[in-house]
Amino acid sequence: MKAALMYGPGDIRVEEIEKPACPEGGFLLKVMAIGLCGSDIRNLTTDSRKGDYPHIYGHEIVGVIEEVSPGMTEHKKGDRVYVYPVDHCLKCEECRSGHSENCSNAGDYTSRQGGFADYVPVTKEQVERDSVFLIPDEVSFESASLGEPLSSVYACQDNINVGFGDTIVIIGAGPIGCFHAQLAKLRGAKKVIMIEINDSRLEMAKQFGVDETVNSTMEDPIEAVRRMTGGKGADKVISANPSTQAQAQSIFMARKGGIIVFFGGTAKGAMTELDTNYIHYNNLWIYGHFGASSIQVQKSFELAISEDFPTEKFITHILPLEEINKGIELTRSGEAVKVVLLPNQ
Repeated sequence: MKAALMYGPGDIRVEEIEKPACPEGGFLLKVMAIGLCGSDIRNLTTDSRKGDYPHIYGHEIVGVIEEVSPGMTEHKKGDRVYVYPVDHCLKCEECRSGHSENCSNAGDYTSRQGGFADYVPVTKEQVERDSVFLIPDEVSFESASLGEPLSSVYACQDNINVGFGDTIVIIGAGPIGCFHAQLAKLRGAKKVIMIEINDSRLEMAKQFGVDETVNSTMEDPIEAVRRMTGGKGADKVISANPSTQAQAQSIFMARKGGIIVFFGGTAKGAMTELDTNYIHYNNLWIYGHFGASSIQVQKSFELAISEDFPTEKFITHILPLEEINKGIELTRSGEAVKVVLLPNQ
């Protein structure tokens, strides 16, 4: 089969390798579409595995079941499925309290073969837990692939209760920032302000419900947000980028009693300096966000494949797996909102 193997930082080669075997108790999936995620790009372009190469990444996976393990009753050959990358045990204290995103026994998808390949094995644990969802026949594989990137965005806004009348600031107009803008509008937000350093991304973001844009290289984003909110600040501020500077600035964009979410991961070891006196006296709540609970994964997938979510606006480039390096460059440059790769084209 074809697979995009990472041999080191930025060294990704599409090669012919042996097709994996169907795992006991699981199934072998023929990958029909897979999204190219920002975390994939970060992993593919840095020494993410500390020299342990080659490796196949890719976790926004949808496809058709090619082969099932003997005795399997949950799924059959030919089923169209979406596979969420993290399987939750649903038994630990975190899972039973409704926060399976913090599962103590979650499957580690980064240690398994990923989906940048013609085929990917799906384990018994993934099948028996909560990772596999059927895709309706009328839904395209490309649209279904947005279920995974939407899940964390959905969970974030669900957790902080983005809703009717809210003013939302989003820092970072990448694919995730655009998901946040669109979802905030679907949830009833009155005003969405997007902050970004790339003018072309700001222009693209307008199609996702963004009301005001700020290029933070051209004007002070804190002053801009204050001006746009009548001096009050936003109800919720979501920093969806890897910048510690953006995190430090974000607290000054929120109203008194407002909420700030650090959504984008920063470089390991990077430190953010925060004015805790300001946080204290303005009653600000700061959250870190990562992942989604089991039910939020389900709900976000249902939204992604519904007519309410404009998947066609987000997927700007559909490429064969052989052009994965082109997809990386399109995403990093800001020309693409979302790249979807087709391994079996």
